[in-house]
Amino acid sequence: MGSRHGLVKKLIGDLSFLDSSPFAKLLDSCIRSRSVLEARRIHARITKTQFNSEIFIQNRLIDAYGKCGCLDDAHQLFEHMPHKNTFSYNVILSTLAKAGAIDEALSVFNSMPEPDQCSWNAMVSGFEQLDRFEEALRFFADMHGEDFVPNEYSFGSTLSACAGLIHLNMGVQIHGLISKVRYSLDVYMGSALVDMYSKCGAVECAQRAFDGMCVRNIVSWNSLITCYEQNGPAEKAVEVFVRMMNSGIEPDEITLASVVSACASLSAIREGLQIHTRVMKSDKFRYDLVLGNALVDMYAKCCRVNEARLVFDRMPHRNVVSETSMVSGYARAASVKAARLMFSNMKERNVVSWNALIAGYTQNGENEEAVSLFLLLKRECIWPTHYTFGNLLNACANLADLKLGRQAHTHILKHGLRFSSGEESDIFVGNSLIDMYMKCGLVEDGCLVFEQMAERDNVSWNAMIVGYAQNGYGTKALEIFKKMLLSGEKPDHVTMIGVLSACSHAGLVEEGRHYFQSIRSEHGLAPLKDHYTCMVDLLGRAGCLDEAKNLIETMPMEPDAVVWGSLLAACKVHGNITLGKYVAEKLLEIDPFNSGPYVLLSNMYAELGRWKDVMRVRKVMRQRGVIKQPGCSWIEIGSRVNVFMVKDKRHSRKKDIYSVLKMLTQQMKRAGYVPKVEDEEICEEEDESELILQCEMEIMEDAAVG
Repeated sequence: MGSRHGLVKKLIGDLSFLDSSPFAKLLDSCIRSRSVLEARRIHARITKTQFNSEIFIQNRLIDAYGKCGCLDDAHQLFEHMPHKNTFSYNVILSTLAKAGAIDEALSVFNSMPEPDQCSWNAMVSGFEQLDRFEEALRFFADMHGEDFVPNEYSFGSTLSACAGLIHLNMGVQIHGLISKVRYSLDVYMGSALVDMYSKCGAVECAQRAFDGMCVRNIVSWNSLITCYEQNGPAEKAVEVFVRMMNSGIEPDEITLASVVSACASLSAIREGLQIHTRVMKSDKFRYDLVLGNALVDMYAKCCRVNEARLVFDRMPHRNVVSETSMVSGYARAASVKAARLMFSNMKERNVVSWNALIAGYTQNGENEEAVSLFLLLKRECIWPTHYTFGNLLNACANLADLKLGRQAHTHILKHGLRFSSGEESDIFVGNSLIDMYMKCGLVEDGCLVFEQMAERDNVSWNAMIVGYAQNGYGTKALEIFKKMLLSGEKPDHVTMIGVLSACSHAGLVEEGRHYFQSIRSEHGLAPLKDHYTCMVDLLGRAGCLDEAKNLIETMPMEPDAVVWGSLLAACKVHGNITLGKYVAEKLLEIDPFNSGPYVLLSNMYAELGRWKDVMRVRKVMRQRGVIKQPGCSWIEIGSRVNVFMVKDKRHSRKKDIYSVLKMLTQQMKRAGYVPKVEDEEICEEEDESELILQCEMEIMEDAAVG
């Protein structure tokens, strides 16, 4: 370096050049070394020569200053040039655009006497690099309108703008223009096309563009792998990666990160381990931050949280993405305490970090913690996303917390969510709102949300059908189902579960039989175990016990405790002790320690006055060590939840509770209420002071078990 500087000084100090080309070569040397000091020395020498006003060398000086990062010097030199040509304008345009001073570049462009193709390209590229995509497209259209022929640079920038805007129609038009010129087979253009189609979600078009390329490089392969990784099917990303390796192309960190992400989506731990091994063998990849984050995320999504933590701990540098992946991994592995500890220790958090922890609490049934975390998020002025609201509404639905659910709905309206598809689809938030209102019993509010949604998907219709069915509006559920079919939306397994449940709650036996048959014949779906359970429940409620039994015994899959339990409950309701005993035995074969069948069978015997059989069943329970879980109920009063267990004497106001219940029971008896025989038998040995309360709570318990 020192000898080169000495040569520059010697040349400048000792030679008088016949033309300015040696100065131009010296300036090229300054550009390569990014030496502003040498550029200024050469500039100082030029000012003392006859070339001081020469346009050629002035343009080279502007270019040198710009590429050395001295934007002000370049701009000032341009402004003071006594004479300018088109190249002068293009040099300063390119300099300003690359430096991000696009508005200044636009002012220069507008002052140009005759912009040429390079001028237009600089503006299109400048706007695209600053993510001002609409302006980039507008300049490209104006350029085309002025009959300038775009080149690979303008096409590349325009395709990037189309990708940024997810403007598929414009991208297709640009593709059409490319096909008419020689750039259609260019590797740069082909890669840009694959990337554009990928970001617009047009997977088949991306594949066709890739297949049409005569020459491909690492960028081309990466674009296609990323396309499948982001748009699916993810297994195709792995297949393309294998093809790339077989073609002799060595992967880079972008390739490996995309394939690892595909493995995460597929829970393909074996393939992920193979790539991790490859990474560990390379010094180039071992410490790459993006690749490290992808590996942490992959192990976390494959429920290998210990391996994820091992990769995390070995990373020399971490960021918020690394830590968020660990929070999500711990939450997914039901280690919410570890997730909260990781979250608390994060130096930097973003809304994704908050969403990961809130989702973790919701998925693990800790809905109160999820709600508390959302309130903390609001206090810390974090701007929630549609994912935040989706998780919050799920927590509200699980808690049946209508007050908080309404508050969440208000926040959603303030954030302007319209429940529509697009780059950031928020339809699922509307679906969560419907589900929350339905679970809280506010059917009309759920219906109002459904009607006001800008767009609906399959889940929206399912939420309405299932919601109506759960709240006892069987006929309305079937009406919504018919509207769903008329809208062109295809039902899925969840839809048909909702439909059959609606028929069951409404006592529509014939309709239920028809819809059960239609699952396969009309909708092309294979009935699942849950569909059979719904039909057994429907037939059982209607008293068609033998038909329900035959349906269970002809199921193409092994019946479980749920379907047999549904039939046993129906046997109790209709007093069929013979079938009830048979079903109870089937249940005990599946799970001999489940107290439900014992209790139901015991109560059936009690209703018939067969006390010896009652005692026999209770004795078998004791011999087998089967413990009946105590009944439990709760009520919220003044923001405080009061929980009651059977034979619970811990409540601070138990005397008042016993007193009121005793009064109510006396009034019920005066009105003609007569306790069932099994309830009398249960209560006959209790102390008089607690007789009434415990009898009532045992009745509740038996009803809950049944």
